[in-house]
Amino acid sequence: MKKVAVIVGSLRRESINKKFAKVLAHLAKDRLHFDIVDLSNVPLYNDDLWETVPESILELKRRISEADGVLFVSPEYNRSFTPVLKNAIDWGTRPYGKNVFSNKPGAVVGTSPGAIGSAVGQSQLRTVLASIHVVTMGQPEVYLSWKEDLFDADLDIVNESTRGFLETWVDHFARWIDRMGGD
Repeated sequence: MKKVAVIVGSLRRESINKKFAKVLAHLAKDRLHFDIVDLSNVPLYNDDLWETVPESILELKRRISEADGVLFVSPEYNRSFTPVLKNAIDWGTRPYGKNVFSNKPGAVVGTSPGAIGSAVGQSQLRTVLASIHVVTMGQPEVYLSWKEDLFDADLDIVNESTRGFLETWVDHFARWIDRMGGD
């Protein structure tokens, strides 16, 4: 089974995007293994820290390196993706020549209580991902407007239409990883 490093752009314990990542992991459990990477101990990027690399950075880079693909689950703050995601990207692409994201098949999804989900932030994130050589899946796009009753206690999606759409997304992402050569 292909392994996907999941990078969630929120540190909140009750983050709706963390919940969404868990819902997707549950939905994909027969096709993909989602490894949700904890970013809570990742320090702000500082080039001086390469002298004595924090364990959290080594762990971040190892988990991404070992993955067949990468999923970015992005909230939207002020019409952009979050500093948490930017920080993880900066650590993952440094030092020069050691970009763990390079040529990884990837995807971007996200949710927000607003009507357009995290569409604007995702668009900006896709631009950054192209510059670091993540081979990002273009379609289908997931800009989910978050609702508290989206899923039940077992992480099953309640609305049939939403479940069908997200199942289609999981199928596309699994094929994308296979097609793009995720090891």
